Amino acid sequence: MAEPVLQVENLVKRFGSLTAVDSLSLEVQAGEVFGFLGPNGAGKTTSIRMMCGLLKPDEGRVLLHGKPLLGGDPETTSRVGVCPQEIVIWKKQTCMEQLLFIADMYGVSRKTAKQRAESLLEQMHLSEKRNKLAKTLSGGMQRRLNLILALVHDPDIIVLDEPEAGLDPQSRVLVREFIQDMASRKTVILTTHNMDEADRVADRVAIIDHGKLLLVDTPEELKKQAGTGDVLEISLSGATEESIAKARETLQSFTDDIIVHDSTLQVRAHGLIEKMPTVLETLHQAEIVPCEMNWRPTTLEDVFISLTGRGLRE
Repeated sequence: MAEPVLQVENLVKRFGSLTAVDSLSLEVQAGEVFGFLGPNGAGKTTSIRMMCGLLKPDEGRVLLHGKPLLGGDPETTSRVGVCPQEIVIWKKQTCMEQLLFIADMYGVSRKTAKQRAESLLEQMHLSEKRNKLAKTLSGGMQRRLNLILALVHDPDIIVLDEPEAGLDPQSRVLVREFIQDMASRKTVILTTHNMDEADRVADRVAIIDHGKLLLVDTPEELKKQAGTGDVLEISLSGATEESIAKARETLQSFTDDIIVHDSTLQVRAHGLIEKMPTVLETLHQAEIVPCEMNWRPTTLEDVFISLTGRGLRE
């Protein structure tokens, strides 16, 4: 196997008594979209900042193409492009001026920078805004500009921290397609708490919570770990611990997995549609009233809940 583009070895970061990242180790291969997933406060952004050299770890190290990121060759750092979750632009400069300025900071020739800037603006549907001040752009356009500012110096690795945050549906699709196209030429590290987004675009995903790495694998393999089959989610009304325990005992005889999360009963099994009458009769016998039911296939969110017992946005 080829040497990984990025190697993270036992990263630790503490803020006072809080350990934000706890012994994080992982590898990212060339040409893959690597999803870095977890709820708000899980340690994703802190981890990413250390991976990019923006934050010094208390312990551990990061290698890019086998070379230390910190204290190594300055050219190593320039091979990474970072698009932060916060929009970082100069509102009193035009889109083109900002792209050329960033390119100049990385030593890109004026001619090459102009060509790259024009191409990136076109891909993000911003060509008509090239000479407009950034402050005149809509929020979605500013976020798209924020993204291509990280690409104008043509890095090998692009790190995107919540790239779809705050985007309207049309811009979200545009950015998602752009990421998928970019992955054919670059390595992409994508942080998000949107499991659907990761499932659509990532080749492999890592799930992190409370600063610890829980699992790393392809989306399909991770979903298998949560259990195969369909998922039936039932919102409950007036259910007691005793009634839920009674229903669970019966349901376990013909389902693969049962999770009670807040006021929702989640049942997983093959052929759930055929088993629906039996599930409803079981709830009736336990004096549980189903308020709402939702049938769906297994998702990455199920993986996370099965690992942590809580949802991504809690």
